[in-house]
Formats: sequence, C-alpha cells, structure tokens
Amino acid sequence: MQNSNIATLNTFDIHSLPDLDTVVLGALEMLEGRDLPLIDINRYKHPLVVGSGNAEATGRIIFDKTNAVFASESTIDAKLASIGDIDEVVIVSASGGKHAPIIAKKALQAGKHVTLITNTPGSLTEKVLSSSELSVHVFPKNREPYTYNTSTYMSMILGYTREDPSQIKRFILEHTAMLALPDLARYSRFYLIVPPEFSGIIRMLQVKFIELFGRNIARDVETSEYVKHATTVAPSDELFIAFGVPNEIWGKPDMRLNIGLPANANYGAMMAVGYYVIAQIQKAHPPYFKDHIVEYCRYISSVFNEDIEPIVAAN
Repeated sequence: MQNSNIATLNTFDIHSLPDLDTVVLGALEMLEGRDLPLIDINRYKHPLVVGSGNAEATGRIIFDKTNAVFASESTIDAKLASIGDIDEVVIVSASGGKHAPIIAKKALQAGKHVTLITNTPGSLTEKVLSSSELSVHVFPKNREPYTYNTSTYMSMILGYTREDPSQIKRFILEHTAMLALPDLARYSRFYLIVPPEFSGIIRMLQVKFIELFGRNIARDVETSEYVKHATTVAPSDELFIAFGVPNEIWGKPDMRLNIGLPANANYGAMMAVGYYVIAQIQKAHPPYFKDHIVEYCRYISSVFNEDIEPIVAAN
C-alpha cells in the first residue's frame, strides 16, 4: 500500500506509538507531490535566525549560505543587544509556541520585524504580533508522537533543498532497509560519522538520540574530518556508523557499519536516512521514549504553561 505509513500515523494511539522509521517514511509519503512554501532567503541582508533544539539546527541548514546570525532561546538577548544591523528576526518553530512567542516579543521590543517558519497555523506567536509585525510560512506536518518532529522539519528542509521525497523513500526501501545490520542490542554506545558537507545535521541527530534514549545510550556525532581530532583517545565498545563515505579506520573492523546515501544527496536525504538508522537502534533497545512520553508531557505542560499532548495533530 503506497501510503501505508501515513495510515498508521493517522490511527495510532498512546498504546501503539510508532517507531521513528514509520514516521520517516510517513513524512516522505505525505510530502510526495506537495507544493511546499518557497522562502526567499535572499530578501534578508543580515537576519537573526532563532530556534530551539532541532528548530535551531533546521534554521542553520536553511540559512547556511546567507549572512545570517544564529541564536537559540538562551542567546537571543545577547544577539539582539550586540548586533545592530539585524534586518529581520526569523523564528523557526514547529509549534509556534513555547519559547517562540517570547522570542517574538523580544524582537518586537528591539524594533525588528519577524518571520515565523512553522507547521502550526494560528500559533501562539501569531497571537502576540500583528500582521504588520509578522510574516508567516506554514509547512505541512503529519500526526506524530510529540518531539519526533520529523515531518515538521523535514518539510522545511525539503522546501529549501527541493529534493524529491519519493526518490528518498525509494532509496531507503531499496537500499537502507536491505542492509544486513549487526545486533544493535549489543551496543549501548554509538559514534555516527557524517560527511563534512552535512555538518548542519549533527545537532539534529544528537537531539534525536537525546529524545529517544536520554542518557541510557551514549552517542557522538561528528563529521568525517572532525573525528580525527582526539575524539577516540579513550576507546570503548561502540559501533561506528558512517554515512556516505565508508569508514575504514575508526573502531574495530567488526564494529563498523557503513550506510550509503543517494547520489547527489542533500540535507533532506541525510536527515531521512539518519533518522531511519536511529530508528533501528530504537527498535533494538527498551522503549525508553514510549514508556515515559505521557508523564513527560504532563510535566512539560506545567513548565511552559501550555497544554502539550503526547500526540501532535496534523495540519
């Protein structure tokens, strides 16, 4: 069935949360044939691009080739105070909530116009600024478990790279899914190596490990160039997973896993393949995320004073 993964995403409940690979394939199915918003990043001369976690990483990917300054919720105040020629504050936020409306208010107080890149129409950020103070780009998203944020940021990245999601999906099903994987349950430590041209994906892969495993599974993610800089002084029984370029030197020969990427891959393919592989680690280990996401959402709702549900609706 062509859209079988979307069918799963439309029907799961809190007792049948999908693994990350289903969400990856469902995102690609949803994005096939979709007209995504086209953001004219060249209209900004010196934007301040702000986001939290994977939103910050997505902003860095989209605006990497511009004269942008990047910030998170932790550094926004210092950047606004010290860089006077910022001509726009661009907020990347799937929900348009949590820190996003706070950042928008700070930008307004600094006299800056705001662009919001989001997956949520009518978000809290839209409610704190007027239409003259805010421009909004809304990207599509699937129904997903909270924090998976796969269709959300993948749609933004594909809106920028213009990669074909059907080709990425075909590559995963015909190549990545066909690989003979080692027993991933044997490992509690993983070292992911990505090509230098995809250095912007490092934070996204790190965050996905944090969300799914917390500190129960150790991970490093670096480029094939940075790995050379004293990152393996203290050896451990970790599985080295290299994307794109085969790893022939790091780790013991029987502790190396090489994952191919499509020809002419861009960030969309790197994200999809990377998340798909992390999903195989998720499936081989205890369900840390699934066992705790309901309790976490109750707690984090009180932290942000927002109603945050463990299942996020599609738009």
